[in-house]
Amino acid sequence: MNIIVDTGCANLSSVRFAVERLGFDVAISADPKLILSADKVFLPGVGTVAAAMQQLQEKQLIEVVQSVKAPLLGICLGMQILVESSFEGGAQVAKTAQDCLGLIPGTITKLEPKQDLPLPHMGWNQIKPSDHPLFANIDPQSFFYFVHSYALSVSDATIAECDYGGPFSAAIGKDNFMGVQFHPERSGKAGAQLIKNFLEM
Repeated sequence: MNIIVDTGCANLSSVRFAVERLGFDVAISADPKLILSADKVFLPGVGTVAAAMQQLQEKQLIEVVQSVKAPLLGICLGMQILVESSFEGGAQVAKTAQDCLGLIPGTITKLEPKQDLPLPHMGWNQIKPSDHPLFANIDPQSFFYFVHSYALSVSDATIAECDYGGPFSAAIGKDNFMGVQFHPERSGKAGAQLIKNFLEM
């Protein structure tokens, strides 16, 4: 069974529908046994890092997610909380970094695009993928749908880049943990292929 971690966020059902459209079974759950025995795990998130981490804390899922051995895909905020820390504080930049799950090196910071581009970075943008299996059979010129004001700078963990007045990590990966800053469930054919690639890993 494939499991979507019940983070209490708004895009759970859209991720579920995207998986079901591809013909795969999936369930939304906060049950540690189901999460730890899943074939694949999705970690979606929208909103703020503080709220997402609080939800995981309240559901006693922080150590559970950290213990997942199956491939895990963080989506949008779900990607951001995979890293060590974040300065994302909702309406204002947090003064101190918020601890995240610490599964992938890095700190999330506010986008500071040159050319006075507006925040959030919202809409379709092109990515530059690596040869990571997550991007198999996806046109390297593909566009994906983004909605975010904070991002991870390009690092050794980056498996796809995007540019919005400066480069940032569109996707990251380390061991069995992967994350995408964009919303594959809202990214048409390319997004569907990425979800399929993940499920077939």
